[in-house]
Amino acid sequence: MVYRRTHQVVKRLAARRSAILAAAREAAAEGGMAAVQIAPVAVRANVAAGTVYRYFPSKAELISELIAEVSRDELAAIRRAADAAPGPSSALAAAVTTVAVHTLSQRRLAWGILAEPVDVDVSASRLASRREIAGEIAARIDAAVRAGHLPAQDTALAATALLGALHEALVGPLAPDNLEDPVKMRDAVQTVTLLALRAVGVMDARARGLVVQQTLLPTTKALVGA
Repeated sequence: MVYRRTHQVVKRLAARRSAILAAAREAAAEGGMAAVQIAPVAVRANVAAGTVYRYFPSKAELISELIAEVSRDELAAIRRAADAAPGPSSALAAAVTTVAVHTLSQRRLAWGILAEPVDVDVSASRLASRREIAGEIAARIDAAVRAGHLPAQDTALAATALLGALHEALVGPLAPDNLEDPVKMRDAVQTVTLLALRAVGVMDARARGLVVQQTLLPTTKALVGA
């Protein structure tokens, strides 16, 4: 007879896997990717180290799945914000603002996901993460172009450039080191969103209006402490 897992067993296994990933996420948020080690993560998740290996046979697989999970969460947040916007230009502003807010709200984790040196190869997961987020931004630029709100342009290239600028400005080596302050965080979000909108062709007055519109949204206000 073939053994089939019951619904309760499947739920328990999924919950344990989620707990391990949550523990890895907490470790990365506190100490960067260097803190994501099997034994400490097991302690955080209240499981044996062998249990972690059962779900993730190597540290590389654990970190790769952590990167994928964080990216899925960010992508879902971007889509929710953009889909709730009243028009394509507002949707683009919402998408850019969401990227900025998510990056600033957990800068150490964001840097770990993006570029922090690690002793295992997670380049494929990092590339997939960037490609998905850039693809979503490109779709929002394309929608605004088709609606006649933006000039024709290479939307994929524009999205990649915007995403690179956001990450470099907010968590790269040259990023300011005082962005934990809520007021400075809000100002930084507004600045990079305005820069992004202008870069793809939104006129200045309209761009400023879209930035103000995003700042007044409850989700943005809650995330930046406004």
